[in-house]
Amino acid sequence: MRSVPENANPTFSGSVRDMNRFGRAGARRFWIGVASRDHVNVAIKGGFIQLNHGKQAALRRLKAGDGVIMYSPRTAYPDGEPLQAFTAIGAVVTGEVYQVEVTPDFKPHRVDVQFVPSKEAHIKPLVERLSFINNKSHWGATFRFGRVEVAVGDFALIAKTMGAAAVAKAAESMSEGRASTVVRTRREGGQTA
Repeated sequence: MRSVPENANPTFSGSVRDMNRFGRAGARRFWIGVASRDHVNVAIKGGFIQLNHGKQAALRRLKAGDGVIMYSPRTAYPDGEPLQAFTAIGAVVTGEVYQVEVTPDFKPHRVDVQFVPSKEAHIKPLVERLSFINNKSHWGATFRFGRVEVAVGDFALIAKTMGAAAVAKAAESMSEGRASTVVRTRREGGQTA
């Protein structure tokens, strides 16, 4: 079991080194994770994310430099008020999946993330513009598996809306010279890009 310092999240300085987390060659993937806002706040303070109630499989595809945005359907788990907002944005630090003991009966898996200062952004005004949402009238179903891979253009749009303009710019610079299309999943019969 790995122990995590109380405030493990380093401050995002806007430096070239920090911006390179979003722009290095290995950072070609962008994700949205799903968790209630209270859980996201704990993750921000600790500098990590855990998905699907701490399941390891949900984190395995995240690699160092990948961009991550957290979507919170509710303010608290399980019965908080509806929120339906993007609540945090950051980059995966190393991609190492590790397990921690929260209680003797709860040992979730996590991956370290460097979060960027941002503001919450409600999803409803963005639904029509997000290419990864196929059914605009039942958009919530998109998030039912707890993690969604998204195109760089969608990531940049959400980042801008969250007030993380530097992150949006870095993500957009990655897509220059190539189309920012939705990454098709195996479920859809396509190859991942």
